[in-house]
This record gives sequence, C-alpha cells and structure tokens, in this order.
Amino acid sequence: MNCPEELKYTSEHEWLRIDGDVATVGITDHAQDALGDIVFADLPEVGDSFESGETGGELESVKAVSDVYMPVSGEVTEINEALDGEEGNINTDPYGAGWLFKIKLSDPSEIDSLMSADEYAATL
Repeated sequence: MNCPEELKYTSEHEWLRIDGDVATVGITDHAQDALGDIVFADLPEVGDSFESGETGGELESVKAVSDVYMPVSGEVTEINEALDGEEGNINTDPYGAGWLFKIKLSDPSEIDSLMSADEYAATL
C-alpha cells in the first residue's frame, strides 16, 4: 500500500500534509480504491470552521457516497478548485493533484493523535 511517509493519517482514511499551521487534506489511495471512480466532490467552503471529526464534505463515486471527515479542527482556507470537472484526479493522484482542501489548524496538538504511515498501513 502506497502511504507516503511525510503525511499523517486518520482511521477514516484521510491524509494530511502539514506545513506550519496549515494542513492540506485528501483521501488515501486505499479510500479512493474502495470508492471506485469518483464523479463528484462536495467540498467545504473557504471560511467554514469545523471541529475534528465533523463531516466536511462528500465524495460521490459510481458505487457510493462517502463522507469526508475533518481530521483536525480549524478553518478552511482553500479548496482544490481544479477538481471541478476533474474529480478523477482523486483516483489517479490522491496524494498530489487529488488533494481536497486546506485547513488552518486551530489546535496544532491534534496532529499528535494522527497516525504515521506505518501505523496507518498496519490498520489496512
């Protein structure tokens, strides 16, 4: 299973790339594979604030609709506008062009509760 070492992971199959007090969030290769071809991404709005664990969006595939959970608390600062009409990038490049949104951390200590790549891989 391809789990980039520099990322943090959740048990709900989201990944985070931490850069200072901002985290880029996406779904893991395992999650996109389980969903199948993603055809629509309902992402949060810039400026929306969430608590860790809240539903922040949905991904619709040819198989199912799946919630995207907020892995950390904070405010959404950017969404991946390039996914509009190109949702397949979530399938083909989940750790790159398929990122979903960025969130400014309101409690950076929440990062400590996330899994490393090895810990995440062990859960699969």
